[in-house]
Amino acid sequence: MGSKVSGKASRLIGKVILIQRNSAIGSDFVQVKRAIRIEALPGKSELGIWVEGDNKIHSTDSRTWGPITSSEVRGVLLFRYRKGVAQPTGL
Repeated sequence: MGSKVSGKASRLIGKVILIQRNSAIGSDFVQVKRAIRIEALPGKSELGIWVEGDNKIHSTDSRTWGPITSSEVRGVLLFRYRKGVAQPTGL
């Protein structure tokens, strides 16, 4: 099972992913993070995915929780839509 998980997980490295974790207050929430590397989960025989947010100082990510399991990955971000800024006319 470990090699199967690592094969799936290794395809995520460098990609922006959606993860779902249980919070301290018990409710689920979804976060957007970048998959950085594969590493062993503490005290388990399976491998986990190290994820990081884009703000090292204020992100809550694997630097806080450690690696996540592949079951916590909900999807891969394919594209991002950002509304453009209106350009002035008549220039």
